[in-house]
Amino acid sequence: MESTCWLLDAALGREGWWEQLEAAGAPLCEPLSLGGPVGSAGDQVRVSFLWRDPEGSELESTYVRVYIDVNSVTDHHSFEPQSLQRVPGTDVWYWQVDLPANWRGSYCYIPVRQEQLPPHILQENEANPKQQQQAQRAWWQSISGRAMADPLNPCVHRNAWGAYSALHLPAAPDQSAWLGEDSTRAEPGHDPARSAQQEWQWHSALLSTSRTVWLYQTGTGSSLPLVILLDGRRWAQEMPIYNALDKETERSRLPAARYLFVDSVSGAQRSRELACDDVFWNAVVQELLPDVALAHKFILKPETTVVAGQSLGGLAAMYAALNYPHVFGAVVSQSGSFWWPYVELLHAAPGQPCLRKPGAQGLLAEKLDNGIISSPVPLRIFMEVGSREDVMIDVNESMRNALVAAGHQVHFQQFEGGHDGICWRGGLLEGLAVLLPEQAESRNS
Repeated sequence: MESTCWLLDAALGREGWWEQLEAAGAPLCEPLSLGGPVGSAGDQVRVSFLWRDPEGSELESTYVRVYIDVNSVTDHHSFEPQSLQRVPGTDVWYWQVDLPANWRGSYCYIPVRQEQLPPHILQENEANPKQQQQAQRAWWQSISGRAMADPLNPCVHRNAWGAYSALHLPAAPDQSAWLGEDSTRAEPGHDPARSAQQEWQWHSALLSTSRTVWLYQTGTGSSLPLVILLDGRRWAQEMPIYNALDKETERSRLPAARYLFVDSVSGAQRSRELACDDVFWNAVVQELLPDVALAHKFILKPETTVVAGQSLGGLAAMYAALNYPHVFGAVVSQSGSFWWPYVELLHAAPGQPCLRKPGAQGLLAEKLDNGIISSPVPLRIFMEVGSREDVMIDVNESMRNALVAAGHQVHFQQFEGGHDGICWRGGLLEGLAVLLPEQAESRNS
């Protein structure tokens, strides 16, 4: 196998070996199927992650672990998180794992020294489990600032937590619209699409707050659909979606549309406003949307208005459409936090992954089942959740079932991956393609 050849090479760890590896690209991905090239989601791929110790071999280096955090694959809640292993006598660290050929996700490395290893309490059998869990969380947070992207992988992205790398296995769903974003990390001032967006401060009287909002259009026309994207900073700046929207519009996979990005401001404000908060949505419906419609001379119509969100934003988007159906006629909800407000559904034993809980549901699904929430017209809904999201699968399935029973039109799917923006970015475009109306006037000529 290719990885075996690399790891058994007599030149392992020498400068020429690293230069050849950099040219080949990493991680190394090789099919395990006997039929040759990977051709279906059922195939498996062996992935070899490699990292070069900048301090040399174990004789010179002060690094004793290189933790690897692979979304939905490794468990950073573990008392013994996954680490790469060193090839003795070299500067080479590596780890191998077999994954479905349609997996996609993000990952990073966290190299640590002796004094940064897990606290002893995690290895004490008689320790209090709750104290162990708290100690593990505090320790992981203390080393997270050392996280780094893979220097051998050109697909590097950044968010509020730092840099990370993206890995797309051969049979992963199409994300060709994002290729430009993966291959070139242009500065904001050099991005023609980003320079075309409008940015301003929304001062809300109802919320007594100010925040940044962005507006972007992929065409012209008086009847363009409107898409409201929650956690707007992610899509406007951290993982800018403008070029991908342009590309999908040019391919006629999306109609031309207006996209309104609403910033969440802070973690605390996000947790409050996106958790089914009437005050926030009253402000959006009564202040923000009328102002945008007036400034850009269009009429708000529920049949051409989509609200989209991920995680807690997915919960918020669904809540908005169910409670304001005269404004929002369609929803994109990705990995929606439909456990809310029952956070105990996410709890697991200290140091253990969360288990599946079939039938688990949160308050929104309960209200639908009990008829407390109803809509005069069926909503059009696109829902997806990662196949590795454990109990999130269960609460999303329960939400789907409640929506269908209430008469709503639901497109539901699972993707091979986890709670991950690298997965959501493709699903977001797919969901918009399902929901946005096919209007001749809104086609980009």
